[in-house]
Amino acid sequence: MTKKQDLAWWQKTIAYEIYPKSFYDTAAQGTGTIAGITAKLDYLASLGVGAIWITPCYKSPMVDNGYDVEDYREIDPSFGTMADMDELIARGREKGVRVVMDLVFNHTSEQCPWFQESRKSRDNAYADWYIWRDARPDGSAPTNWRSIFGGSAWAWCEERQQYYLHTFAPQQPDLNWENPDVRRALLHTFAPQQPDLNWENPDVRRALIDIANFWADKGVGGFRIDAITYIKKPAVFADGPADGEDGMYAVHAATANTPGILDFLHEFKAGVRDGRDIFLVGEANGVGADELGDWVGERGVFDMLFEFSHTKAVSCEDEVWCRPIEWKLTDLKRVLAESQANTADNGWYPVFFENHDQPRSTVNFFRCEGPAAAKAKALGTVLLTLRGTPFVMQGEELGYANRVWKSLDEFDDLQTRSQYEFALSEGRTEAEALAGCNRFSRDNARTPMQWDANASAGFSAATPWLPVHDDYTQVNVEAESADPDSPLSWYRKLAALRAERDELVAGSFEELMADDEQVYAYRRQGEGGAAVVLANLSGEEASYDAALVADMKLLAGTHGSTEPGTLRPLEAVVFGD
Repeated sequence: MTKKQDLAWWQKTIAYEIYPKSFYDTAAQGTGTIAGITAKLDYLASLGVGAIWITPCYKSPMVDNGYDVEDYREIDPSFGTMADMDELIARGREKGVRVVMDLVFNHTSEQCPWFQESRKSRDNAYADWYIWRDARPDGSAPTNWRSIFGGSAWAWCEERQQYYLHTFAPQQPDLNWENPDVRRALLHTFAPQQPDLNWENPDVRRALIDIANFWADKGVGGFRIDAITYIKKPAVFADGPADGEDGMYAVHAATANTPGILDFLHEFKAGVRDGRDIFLVGEANGVGADELGDWVGERGVFDMLFEFSHTKAVSCEDEVWCRPIEWKLTDLKRVLAESQANTADNGWYPVFFENHDQPRSTVNFFRCEGPAAAKAKALGTVLLTLRGTPFVMQGEELGYANRVWKSLDEFDDLQTRSQYEFALSEGRTEAEALAGCNRFSRDNARTPMQWDANASAGFSAATPWLPVHDDYTQVNVEAESADPDSPLSWYRKLAALRAERDELVAGSFEELMADDEQVYAYRRQGEGGAAVVLANLSGEEASYDAALVADMKLLAGTHGSTEPGTLRPLEAVVFGD
């Protein structure tokens, strides 16, 4: 049986995702700053957070809010300076909070110097660093692939008289990982010096080692790797069967998780992870729970993997549009159980229900009506007690719901605008398209953090780049800190309980009541004790066999005292021996 003391630091802590543009503004500019994160380190520590994953803050034209990187070694001025980042890393370490950087390695910005050189000609040093193809005889794109943001996945370049591939926006050209120089450059951007690697060009070798030490020497605690399943492209680029009215084929279906990708990633792991006290977590859309053994653990390439089987269990997701579907709680429980089972003896699981690309969980994972606060506490109980490292999205601990967006003009997200246009192309009305964006837009997770009831929710002294939620006068850190029944107080209580009870960190996972359509229940068994978690995720009263918690005491309950055998609507409890 696993012991807590045998686990790595990142297995025992709580991770927290920060969207820096929306976290806290210290510059009165309407967008968040790195200094703003430093200013809130005590708040993060109060949640039991030991790792903060910061979405990209590198120099960028910000076409896709930083996921279009121009320079991996510079901080974008909108966020502050490199000195600000150095202070955040140092101050964070003092408080036991390590910074986790977001690596965007499937693509760069079109403004990246690598691409600026690559586009000049077909025979310069960077010519093969991106994916270029000739036009068809009629001048059209090489394949009928549709980008994730809509429209063709190919863009024309006049200088080279060729098309380049972009899985996302045209301003985000895909890197060519088949080129070993690209892989080495990316691998050693953030890796320590690797003297055993044999680079033929000494100038390249010296440059890459210099870049490698740049971030490694700053003491970051790990890396989240963006869109990693797209880096390996198929050997043959060919049209796919049309899957929409536009006659195109989703680029995801053509390129995600292509055979041979693990060879690239083993090389990456050897250069970045091995011998260092950090963790790697990959974003791996297209990888199923049954494949986790090849991706994580001793024989895998990452320490943890964000796979999305549970989000797809509750909504139909394709490249450019999400649609509501009919789903049952047992559908969600089944995929979560599979992920738990496939990381029980190999690897580790990152538990999450929200991130910067997902709607708020109080909307996404419930089929019933009810207060967002009650839903947040019920699902938060699961988040903080499942086996694995919990990843909390900023605002999730406050019980955020989706904002109500009144028009398309209020949205900032590039993908949301593409979703709206795609919905119209499918014959939906403007009202239907807007309703779909309200339900699924990534901007729902990106609205400014609500710190108090003052103007702009205390986020900024200027007009925020996105509007704050209408509920900010009640749903904010200051108000919820003073309310013992708030989602924030509940999160803090569970974080403290998790730190006290070894079985909630290192214990095994055993699902209970697997066929029940109201209650998610499981047992965590550790060397020194056991806990049983029951969360009623429905809007109706639910019952369970009180024998499941016989001889146990109530450790925490969302509704205070409880009668064993009965759960009130949206009630969650944790029992322990």
